[in-house]
Amino acid sequence: MTRTKENRWLGRYALLTAAATLALICLGGLVTSHGAGMAVPDWPNTFGYNLFFFPISKWVGGIFYEHTHRLVASGVGLLTAVLAVWLWCKESRRWLRWLGVLAFFAVALQGVLGGLRVVLFKDEIGIFHAALAQLFFVLTCSIALFTSRWWSDAPSLKSARPDDGGLRPLFLFATLLIFAQLILGATMRHQHAGLSIPDFPAAYGRLWPALDAESVARYNQDRVEVNAINPITAFQIVLQMTHRIMALAILLLVARAAWLANWRLGPHHPLAKVSGAWLGLIVGQVFLGAATIWTRKSADIATAHVAFGALSLMTGAMLVIIAFRCLMPAPRREAVRAKLTPLAPEPGIASDVHV
Repeated sequence: MTRTKENRWLGRYALLTAAATLALICLGGLVTSHGAGMAVPDWPNTFGYNLFFFPISKWVGGIFYEHTHRLVASGVGLLTAVLAVWLWCKESRRWLRWLGVLAFFAVALQGVLGGLRVVLFKDEIGIFHAALAQLFFVLTCSIALFTSRWWSDAPSLKSARPDDGGLRPLFLFATLLIFAQLILGATMRHQHAGLSIPDFPAAYGRLWPALDAESVARYNQDRVEVNAINPITAFQIVLQMTHRIMALAILLLVARAAWLANWRLGPHHPLAKVSGAWLGLIVGQVFLGAATIWTRKSADIATAHVAFGALSLMTGAMLVIIAFRCLMPAPRREAVRAKLTPLAPEPGIASDVHV
């Protein structure tokens, strides 16, 4: 069995697996947005049928979204299993082979969490399910990056540029903040707090809404009488406000990162180009978040909001990985350069001996 770093078709297959994972996240968003998470009450069967033999004539209403989500999840699981085996058999880098094994166990855990969400009827499990989905998407995209030809041709340690502007920690911090924001968003969705504040950019007509018991009771009266939706709590309102504040912080951080990358590295550097696209995703994400409120949580817009969130996290993670390969902190760069450069003979000392 021959192992090598040059596996063009393996890289393409890894990219296909990542794309299928994104499609699965979008379907999961549709399930939640349509309130179809419990449309199929049993697992792993579907109304007593084997998952793959459930009659198409019964794919109606919320059942369509939930059952399709399960089928696509099974497909992603199969793709990941093949990817793990392919990596183990053909990839020469041991750490990358184990990354494939990790992906396999992650997708298996994801399937179990999805099933437990149905069987145990616990919203908290849905939050973990959503968070793991985002991490799994980043993992599959990372494997696709590591198996790509671009990664093989990327600058090595000897030619890494100095990170004088602190881009590496900036990319990392912004990406971690995006992940925290996605967890917060999943918490809001599974606690049905996505519309706990019905207006934007104001919040009940104010910069910060009143949270006293009388005000919350008035909010709930309007929700029930005008919109016929469930009451909310002060905690859910605070969750929504925290989500908005974090969105602003992420926008500012990513804008700073994109500007800094363009200034320090030049507009044609890969990090500058990708960080510019990252900023575009964040701007789109903010707009979709606002549109979700304005349209009273339209399913399509809410799902697009979820998809943009996944793409934003993935792009940030790819930037972190590339930056840690292509950029080096200035002090470390000088140490590596000194180690790699042969020492010149000191003045006044002969380089060889003459007889």
